[in-house]
Amino acid sequence: MKKITVFLAGHNGMVGKSLHKLLIKKKFGKIITANRQKLNLEDANKVNKFIKINKPHIIINCAGKVGGIVANKTYPTQFLNENIQIQTNLIRSSHLNNIEHFINLGSSCIYPKMSKQPIKENYLLTGSLEETNEAYALAKIIGLKMCEFYNKQYQRTYLTLMPCNLYGPNDNFNTQNSHFIPAMIKKIIQNKNTKNKPIEIWGNGKPKREIMHVDDLANAILFIIKKKIKNDKVLLKKIRFLPVINIGCGTENTIAQFAKIICKLLKNNNKLTYNLSYPNGTMRKILDSTIIRSLGWKPKIKNKDGLAQTINWYKNNYPK
Repeated sequence: MKKITVFLAGHNGMVGKSLHKLLIKKKFGKIITANRQKLNLEDANKVNKFIKINKPHIIINCAGKVGGIVANKTYPTQFLNENIQIQTNLIRSSHLNNIEHFINLGSSCIYPKMSKQPIKENYLLTGSLEETNEAYALAKIIGLKMCEFYNKQYQRTYLTLMPCNLYGPNDNFNTQNSHFIPAMIKKIIQNKNTKNKPIEIWGNGKPKREIMHVDDLANAILFIIKKKIKNDKVLLKKIRFLPVINIGCGTENTIAQFAKIICKLLKNNNKLTYNLSYPNGTMRKILDSTIIRSLGWKPKIKNKDGLAQTINWYKNNYPK
C-alpha cells in the first residue's frame, strides 16, 4: 500500500487516542493531528485552510461534543451547535479540496427510540428520537445526511460508521456528565472501601445496552479504510445504497447486569440501589452489525476482559 496521509480530527478524545495509537503501530502512513489551540474545528475558514495546506488523502472525524443522559439533557444547544459545526466544516472542506476518503463517526443514539431490534441501518428516521439525547442525535443525523447528499450530488464515497456504546481507556469518568460505564466504574471503585454503603445506579437498571471496547472500534475503522482505499466493490456498493455501517459486538446486558459485573471484578459486595428520579433512556438498543461482519470484521475484546482492563487503566490514571 502506498504511503498516505491521514488527518485525524479529534485525536485527543477516547476514540481518537485509540485510533491514533493503532495507526502508528501499524505504520499506516503519515498522521496529521491538530489540537484545539492549533485548529478550532468550529471555524469554517480555518478548517478549509488547514485541509487545503495539508492535502490529506483521508480525513477521519473522531471529534465532537459527547456526554451521558444528564449532560445531553442539560446542554442541548451546545451538543447541537458544536457537533453540527464540526461536521459541516470537515465534510464541506473535504469536498472543496477534493478529498477522496472521508470517514465520519455517528452514534447508535440517532436511531428511533422505539426502533425494531436489532437495529438495521435503514431504520434511521423511521420514528421519533429518544428525548434525553435528541439534540446530539439530530446533529449526528445532519452529519450523516451531509455525507449522503455529497455522495449523490458529487459522486463522493463519504461514509458514516455507527458504533454502539463505547468504553475503554481515556474515557470521561466524571459521574455527572459521562456515559454509564465509566460512571459506574468510578462509583463502584470509590464505594469499595465503604462498608455496607449502597451503590446508586441512575434509573431502574432495566434498560439493555450493547457496549464495545474502543480498541475494537479503532480496528473496525482501520479495516474499513483499507477496504475503501482498495475500492472494495462490496463496500462501495453499500455506500452508494446507504452510506452508514453499524459497528457493534452483538451482545447486550441490562444496566443492572453491567453494574454486577463491575462489582464482581472489583470484589465489591455492597448493595445496588436504583434512583428512579433519573431517566432510563431508550429501554433497548442493540445494533444489527451484519454488514460489517459480512465484509470480514468482528470484535476481539470480550466485555469482561475489556472492563477489567478499563478498571486497571482508571486506577493507574486516577490514583487516590
